[in-house]
Amino acid sequence: MATALIDKPHKASSQKSDSSRDNGGKYLTFKLANEEYGVEILRVREINGLMDITAVPQMPPYMKGVINLRGKVIPVIDLRLKFGLDEAQHTEQTCIIVVDVGKEVGIIVDTVSEVLDIHGDNIEPPPQMGGNVDTGFILGMGKVGDAVKILLAIEKVLTTDDVIAMSHPQAEVSSGEEATVEAT
Repeated sequence: MATALIDKPHKASSQKSDSSRDNGGKYLTFKLANEEYGVEILRVREINGLMDITAVPQMPPYMKGVINLRGKVIPVIDLRLKFGLDEAQHTEQTCIIVVDVGKEVGIIVDTVSEVLDIHGDNIEPPPQMGGNVDTGFILGMGKVGDAVKILLAIEKVLTTDDVIAMSHPQAEVSSGEEATVEAT
């Protein structure tokens, strides 16, 4: 399986930057609202249906709490709320994707779509939005047929403050990232 993920041909005459070619590979795609997102398959540990989430006091609204996954406590965030979208009614298709961002974290998504192999030549850099819009968490825009998938740098979606807060719920975070976390 690992060799299939690494098989990425490079074209010497390509107009794309080396960084977009380097982003090619397999992505697990999922939906939030009506948009499709993708996360590198190597970051995904497992996909679970929605399960009981134990709320942890004094967490931001997007941090839903923790789950007990085979004896391991995993923090869970609602990716809709993290992105400033409206909270949605959970359905049978709502999933928790456990990803590795230096520690395992569960992200709640509306539905998992498929695993796609997106060649680096089909990945554009994130658009420049200007102003105060931070697109640093977007790895690229994957072109698949006529559709565009927003490819996430999942380790950047969860800021350092988020990981600290999940590890130490009572700790006060005093880094400069606090202001960018609450940009909803």
